[in-house]
Amino acid sequence: MDATSSNFTLSKILNTEDPYSSIMLAVAALLAVICYFWIQGKSKSRNGPPLPPGPWPLPIVGNLPFLNSDILHTQFQALTQKHGPLMKIHLGSKLAIVISSPYMAREVLKTHDITFANHDLPEVGKINTYGGEDILWSPYGTHWRRLRKLCVMKMFTTPTLEASYSTRREETRQTVVYMSEMARDGAPVNLGEQIFLSIFNVVTRMMWGATVEGEERTSLGNELKTLISDISDIEGIQNYSDFFPWFARFDFQGLVKQMKVHVKKLDLLFDRVMESHVKMVGKKSEEEEDFLQYLIRVKDEDEKAPLSLTHVKSLLMDMVLGGVDTSVNASEFAMAEIVSRPEVFKKIRQELDQVVGTDSIVEESHLPKLPYLQAVMKETLRLHPTLPLLVPHRNSETSVVAGYTVPKDSKIFINVWAIHRDPKHWDEPNEFKPERFLENSLDFNGGDFKYLPFGSGRRICAAINMAERLVLFNIASLLHSFDWVAPKGQKFEVE
Repeated sequence: MDATSSNFTLSKILNTEDPYSSIMLAVAALLAVICYFWIQGKSKSRNGPPLPPGPWPLPIVGNLPFLNSDILHTQFQALTQKHGPLMKIHLGSKLAIVISSPYMAREVLKTHDITFANHDLPEVGKINTYGGEDILWSPYGTHWRRLRKLCVMKMFTTPTLEASYSTRREETRQTVVYMSEMARDGAPVNLGEQIFLSIFNVVTRMMWGATVEGEERTSLGNELKTLISDISDIEGIQNYSDFFPWFARFDFQGLVKQMKVHVKKLDLLFDRVMESHVKMVGKKSEEEEDFLQYLIRVKDEDEKAPLSLTHVKSLLMDMVLGGVDTSVNASEFAMAEIVSRPEVFKKIRQELDQVVGTDSIVEESHLPKLPYLQAVMKETLRLHPTLPLLVPHRNSETSVVAGYTVPKDSKIFINVWAIHRDPKHWDEPNEFKPERFLENSLDFNGGDFKYLPFGSGRRICAAINMAERLVLFNIASLLHSFDWVAPKGQKFEVE
């Protein structure tokens, strides 16, 4: 169509003497006005201070068409440059608030911590946690406090962790021996698989005292690694049922259906293990019993917050899915960063040889004497937090944060990936520089809001002490036992 015909068509449409044209113009104008006021309504709170700034949303779908769940943290970081560290995002019918600075993180996780103490339970999370009955997704309150207390007292206290050191030592030694045999035979080794097996066996032995060896150990580990990976993959997929709750019952993407299949397999395993443990209750002293025996024994002791066997299984699910997967990811990222930087590996080996010696083996008691290795671990989690947006929070009531209204039940993202790379708080933020942690007292406990790899406030990860011991002891043993080099001729990128 040429310019003449185009102008003719436009002239016809704008011809107000034509009744049809007048109707078209009226409808178009009405739609424009509706869209304008819909967007304006989404951008302002009904009473009080305005909503935070944010990108312009489309009607109904909001900002969803422009977001990629695989790189959400980097997209949020880019949008923050324009809209600021407290930003709103429309995810379908769900309003999300993105926090991207230490000050804003402090406001949410400390100043208003009780209001923001709940987590935003996704549809698939309802399946793999038995309806959100676990410590991760339970609403803040009596039930959640009891779950956390039980876990901390039996699994994560310093005396408990010291008592279970022999388990960590045995599993780590077994991994080193296996890798030595494979290296002697010139056979390839899947490092991620071996790290997973070691950490998985430690966690499960602490939970229910069971372990497997030899080929069965490898077979079971591979099966469970695949299962955990599949569940994690489903959790990472953008589920539109979370953004349009009225469609959740239809499960259009089939994610809930897939999750049920995987969870059923884990559930059968838990049933088998629990059946044998129920029969053993009372046959061991309190000092000798494992975590599962402890839970079964004390589940009915608190009349105000009794535990069902479903609650017990939900805690086991937390340990298997959360405790194993995050520790493995942290270990793999640390090894990848170290192997890709010969100068870093050299410094670690020098420190290990000086503290441990060349004729001895690493013990957990050596870890506090390895400041450079600890700095490497902290720098790894700065650049590669296992949960770049943490677990999304949800506020239990409408709040005012930094002069902006945050409506009740908003989905709250804490973009620790962006906070950890903020040039206002970090020198050369995108560079791997472990030395920066030798010059400060930053730790994993969330006291300084520019460094939050495990979160902060009431919902901070309960297993920090265990995760730190697991990961550091694993990588220290591997780095002390073997010489590591990146494959020749291959570009080694850590993503």
